[in-house]
Amino acid sequence: MIQAILTDIEGTTSSISFVKDVLFPYAREHMRDFVQTHADEVPVRQALDDVDNAVGHLLNTEDAIDQLIMWIDQDRKITPLKALQGLIWEAGYRDGDFHGHVYPDAVDRLRRWQADGLRLYVYSSGSVYAQKLLFGHTA
Repeated sequence: MIQAILTDIEGTTSSISFVKDVLFPYAREHMRDFVQTHADEVPVRQALDDVDNAVGHLLNTEDAIDQLIMWIDQDRKITPLKALQGLIWEAGYRDGDFHGHVYPDAVDRLRRWQADGLRLYVYSSGSVYAQKLLFGHTA
């Protein structure tokens, strides 16, 4: 008897192009201003410290931002980059710049499985935070 469902996000419950064509460019476009504006806030400061650790030496804020943008351009999956992308996406969702994308048939099926008592799990390379943002801000 099936007790749980394991699904992916990109290309399964949501369009691959949403992440590639909406979320990643949005984070790149807003990275510099977001970090400069929020550099003294704990989550951003922690991410900047983690950038220093990743490169092996201290960077000023502008150089850290340049490093983050380079990682975006290289499609790197670096922890401080993912953390900052999540914070930027949270602001974008909150400000109404975009909404999460989930296929209508995926929503219907997930709801049906949940109503049937099945446990639902996601396996994804995206951060848990980014996954929650996407599902939590779907129109």
